[in-house]
Amino acid sequence: MKPATCFLAAVAAAGLASIAGCASHPPPPDWQMNARTASERALTAYLSGDARIEAQELQRARSEIARTGRTDLLARIELAHCAAQVGSLVFQPCAGFEALRADVPAPERAYADYLAARVQAQDIGLLPEAQRGVAAGASGDAANVAALGSIADPLSRLVAAGVLFEAGRADPQVIAVAIDTASMQGWRRPLLAWLGVQLKRAELAGASDEAQRLRRRIEIVQGRAAL
Repeated sequence: MKPATCFLAAVAAAGLASIAGCASHPPPPDWQMNARTASERALTAYLSGDARIEAQELQRARSEIARTGRTDLLARIELAHCAAQVGSLVFQPCAGFEALRADVPAPERAYADYLAARVQAQDIGLLPEAQRGVAAGASGDAANVAALGSIADPLSRLVAAGVLFEAGRADPQVIAVAIDTASMQGWRRPLLAWLGVQLKRAELAGASDEAQRLRRRIEIVQGRAAL
């Protein structure tokens, strides 16, 4: 299963029903398959740093779902997109979702609040299962790292790391987990973001050798290194 597909399935848990489902008889309507495919492509393009393809596919997914008039399904597309932003350390209001908030069920609202690092304790049970440990975890570094380690899906793990960072709970081990996750998947956008965090920490600590190493690695990811 593709990482984007796994992530959409993870977002679908605990009340966030999957867009396309798994039924084979009868076959799903075209809009379901089209929306899921476009959503996956939009996520992949975003993580790869391809803004043009991302915008095209995200609009296609929105258009397919708009045919149904289902605000809950449209909200899930917006949440998946905003979650990828959080995993890439882009913290801003999830405008597409907020325009729909008044008309969507509680699980979607809880997930949006989680992405903004402000989910209420009574709503943690409404979150996708993979994210509950991070949402409920203590402020201790070991607990945060353990919660991340329990998340099998790479994109879900990266999103959780982003939430920890936004909440001021990302220690060097959390940052390292996020970097390793993005690197293993070849996700350029979040990898550069997290490497930038690590670089800033090295510079502030006066670790010049480490900072130089990180700059060289960033240049490789950016395609600017002399190979």
